[in-house]
Amino acid sequence: MADQSFAQDIVKSGQRAAERSNTSAGTETRKATFRVWRGAGTTGELKDYSTSVSEGMVVLDAIHQIQAEGATDLAVRWNCKAGKCGSCSAEINGMPRLLCMTRLSELDLAKPVTVEPMRAFPPVKDLVTDVSSNFRAKKRIRKFTPRAPDAPDGTWRMMQADADRVQEFRKCIECFLCQDVCHVLRDHHLHEQFVGPRLLVHAAQLEMHPLDILDRTSDLKESHGIGYCNITKCCTKVCPENITITDNAIIPLKERVVDKAYDPLGKLVRLLRGKSGKAEEGRGKRDESTR
Repeated sequence: MADQSFAQDIVKSGQRAAERSNTSAGTETRKATFRVWRGAGTTGELKDYSTSVSEGMVVLDAIHQIQAEGATDLAVRWNCKAGKCGSCSAEINGMPRLLCMTRLSELDLAKPVTVEPMRAFPPVKDLVTDVSSNFRAKKRIRKFTPRAPDAPDGTWRMMQADADRVQEFRKCIECFLCQDVCHVLRDHHLHEQFVGPRLLVHAAQLEMHPLDILDRTSDLKESHGIGYCNITKCCTKVCPENITITDNAIIPLKERVVDKAYDPLGKLVRLLRGKSGKAEEGRGKRDESTR
């Protein structure tokens, strides 16, 4: 009984979404074929659906229409339909994209439009995948830790340019398209060893924040696996928020890791500073003992 009620709710939701699409789309219609992945877990197949489409529609509109016209159990994750929630991530003709931001006018409707789930994550049902590995990876990144307030009123002072630098990274909607296109996760499935471009953006947001005092370079090298990234820039290409992931986040983080872990001159300076600091501490203790 509960399953039947759930199925009815899905049908009604699809019908309402299709109706909203019809009121905002053009009046001239044409037939288009959508080759949609259907299956549970790792087993399934591509199934063709023919439906009427019109000017202004996006792929998510077509999926809702297919649901309303008969495929009532077709599973798809979505929420805002405005490109801000990141829920409707999928692969359209083999390219990771948001269903709600891919207009049919951008596609060749003379051929079937293939709609598949993201391949970098375990499939759940139809177009829905399990992206929980991203949340586990995020927990491994040490949280924002600000320095003590430097103003009498208990607030901080910072340069506007420093604040602007991390603002770009805050645009991320966690659609995980960058994770999906990353070959380390997509082809090699190293989800537990490599946090991926989305989480490297998060780490960059913290590392470059003018108030944060933690040094995460050792974490980036050891537990976050930044060395796996070979900066092909495919993650930047698919980002719907146009975040310059590779150049502005990953490469600067890689440079910090290299400077700390592999630069011989830097190691020598830190070694000398460490010895100098210990010598000063020793002299201070001797001075205290003679008083």
